[in-house]
Amino acid sequence: MDQCKARIDSIYNGSAVDGKGLRCVVFFTGCNMRCGFCHNPETWTEKGMEISLSDLVAKIMRYKSYIKNGGVTLSGGEPFLQADFCKQLIRQLHIQNINSIIETNGLICDTQLIELCDGIRLDIKNQEREADPRAVEFLKVCQQLDKPVTLTNVLVPTLNDSERKLGEIKRLKDTFSCIKEVKFLAFRKLCESKYQRLNMPFPYDKYREGDRDDLKKAYDYIL
Repeated sequence: MDQCKARIDSIYNGSAVDGKGLRCVVFFTGCNMRCGFCHNPETWTEKGMEISLSDLVAKIMRYKSYIKNGGVTLSGGEPFLQADFCKQLIRQLHIQNINSIIETNGLICDTQLIELCDGIRLDIKNQEREADPRAVEFLKVCQQLDKPVTLTNVLVPTLNDSERKLGEIKRLKDTFSCIKEVKFLAFRKLCESKYQRLNMPFPYDKYREGDRDDLKKAYDYIL
């Protein structure tokens, strides 16, 4: 097990927004999209730390009693870039009866990894262009495997809050029964200091943050 290694940015224990219940979140490094609103730009450019499978499982096990009504969420970055490690990690977590879900952009479709996990949080990136067809193909596999999906979408005012853009989300929800929930996430600028630290421009600085009215409009449209 020690021969299997991955690169991660960090581990956060106690998240209540990355799946049901309190969760331990593993942030993997590496991303194949680099969205302008990303809250974790450090996972693009910094190598993070190398960790063995056994060490990561041991770290997670410290929180087992704390996350017993939640589980572990593999996030990033993009976990599917390190799919082989994630498969082995989930197998080890399942031995300990720990629920394991994955947050992804859906552009890499590894059927075996999808089948292994307990659920998917699929973030649809339609802020500056149409939703990527690869994410739709990803959903087709989830549908075939009857894998529960939470669809997430960062709502950026004037970019993807129009009826046309919201209609993309509604069509996905109405087409795929594997989608059990849609969660709109209001755009926030809390990450701006990270871009400054990394000496990177923050591409979405010109957009206003989302608010409750924006979220209500979006939910009202898709229901």
